[in-house]
Amino acid sequence: MPADRLRGWLVTLAITLIAVVVRLWDLGHATNEGTPVFDEKHYVPQAWQMLRNGGYEDNPGYELVAHPPVGKQLIAIGEWLLGYNPWGWRITAALSGALMVLLIVRIARRMTRSTMLGALAGILLICDGVSHVQSRVGMLDIFQAMFLLAAFACLLADRDQVRSRMWQVCVEGRLGDSRWGPRLGFRWWRFGAGLMLGLACGVKWNGIYYIMAFGLLSVIWDALARRAAGVPRPWRAALLRDTAPALWSLVAIPLLVYFGTWALWFASETATDRHAVLVSDDVGLGFLPDPLRSLLFYQFNVLDFHTHLVTPKEPHPWESKPWAWPMGMRPMLYYYESGMPGCGRSNCVEATMLIGTPAMWWLALPVAGWAVWRATSRMDWRYAAVLVGYGAGYLPWFLNLDRQMYYFYATPLAPFLVLGIVLVLGEVLGTGRDHFERRRTGLLAVALYVGLVVANFIWLWPVLNGDPITPERWQAELWLPSWR
Repeated sequence: MPADRLRGWLVTLAITLIAVVVRLWDLGHATNEGTPVFDEKHYVPQAWQMLRNGGYEDNPGYELVAHPPVGKQLIAIGEWLLGYNPWGWRITAALSGALMVLLIVRIARRMTRSTMLGALAGILLICDGVSHVQSRVGMLDIFQAMFLLAAFACLLADRDQVRSRMWQVCVEGRLGDSRWGPRLGFRWWRFGAGLMLGLACGVKWNGIYYIMAFGLLSVIWDALARRAAGVPRPWRAALLRDTAPALWSLVAIPLLVYFGTWALWFASETATDRHAVLVSDDVGLGFLPDPLRSLLFYQFNVLDFHTHLVTPKEPHPWESKPWAWPMGMRPMLYYYESGMPGCGRSNCVEATMLIGTPAMWWLALPVAGWAVWRATSRMDWRYAAVLVGYGAGYLPWFLNLDRQMYYFYATPLAPFLVLGIVLVLGEVLGTGRDHFERRRTGLLAVALYVGLVVANFIWLWPVLNGDPITPERWQAELWLPSWR
């Protein structure tokens, strides 16, 4: 790691402070006459209901609970602090978005061993339109993205810690004590990753794909660490020594945490389907306690909802399929009002649109191609890790293309896209062994690119925040026919 630890933290905190200001700027604006917009209309009232009930939903009139409780409980914290108003139902999302900036600075710094590249990662994430908009609405995706990024950060720290322990064993001459190499002891960072993955699943179920991806990644890293240390059969050693602990930390712990997120549901008497098995035995499994069977009945209902949430003959006007997400070809309009003053005219437009900053998102496919080449031909573990994180959030959506899908599902992809871009920028900068002129040219190219991203973000600012603009400016913001 770089030796500038103090400067690294000062840079991290400074960029995080900028992120807080950007995410909180005029946070309460862009509402439907003071009421929630788009899918806020689901989660904001449900969070308020949780606050009223003591942490659970009851939905006495109808059953529309499509996701676990953690994200809505986080929204409820803001409503408890600031009331049932736009600031109240958006504040925790905004702070989560700012926390992601802190995480990505530290992650990029760890992956590149460069404080400057870590800082660039933070700046790019601040300027990402998807992360920005999702941090400013009372929806669930930004919370899941935050927990997933935190899990990734824990895995990176665990990787470094494992290699440090292996190095210590080699220095002490104990590597030959066992043909499978040393036992690595309890790994708190990997345990922390399991906690974060459990919370991610407690926001939305698709966090389970990250459990599988990160679990496999962790075991592969263990095998490579054993090979680097000189263990004779590193893959078999990892299978015997590391697979069971990995299953405990990255499968069992997330499962326990997930069920733990339903603690208030278990403690209630009136929560949705709390006593479902008393009136229905569809779930079976009579050997389980009634509360657990009721929860499973509830989960099966949610699964049935998602299974049948398919694209009808007339799809949602802003629906998009996953092949459109990497380059943000089909944004989403969350809020639109016209015919109001505020832009120097009496007929202005206010709109909030979920747009991935084109200067970043339009590079997704070239960056992915470069990452595949570096990961396969040069065995660069950093690109491989970014591809795993990106793929876990992207590829599973192709399993059921009939399902209704929207661009905001791509929210967890944004930080991994940023990390991929930063790794490429690090190569453009060059290394200390390169000629001075080569380094200066690389620095110029990186500065120009980051400046382009910032300028692109500033240009999009009005339609990311719902600021009043002229109808002509609104039309100028819609760069592609698919954006309309």
